[in-house]
Amino acid sequence: MRILLVGTTAERARLRAQVNGSMDVVGEYATLAAARLAATAADAILVGRGGGVRDDAMIDASYAGLDEPLTSREVQVLELLAEGLANKAIAARLGISDQTVKFHVASISSKLGAVNRTDAVRRAVRRGLITL
Repeated sequence: MRILLVGTTAERARLRAQVNGSMDVVGEYATLAAARLAATAADAILVGRGGGVRDDAMIDASYAGLDEPLTSREVQVLELLAEGLANKAIAARLGISDQTVKFHVASISSKLGAVNRTDAVRRAVRRGLITL
């Protein structure tokens, strides 16, 4: 898998160490905007803790390339999906019902054009919406 690393020098070094040669790092950038402008061909973008562009209320739709932005709650659900948690575990972690989680998963899948949970996580990582 070809990946881009985004963040401060220290964050990129930490990400590079975590990848440990298991993925091909094809570029490193200080910001996600710089990575997108470079248009380097990659399968995913790994963003350091401080390098992500995220608003507390919403992720900018034009930035993410989505017709409709993900809400901050949808991003939280998506991050927990990426951890492999089931709906009931996500519901317990966020203090919401499992039906609400199902609603969020359906909304996330629709916004990302994903066919299932795994595809939603894959698409989100590729767009730089979440990191693994």
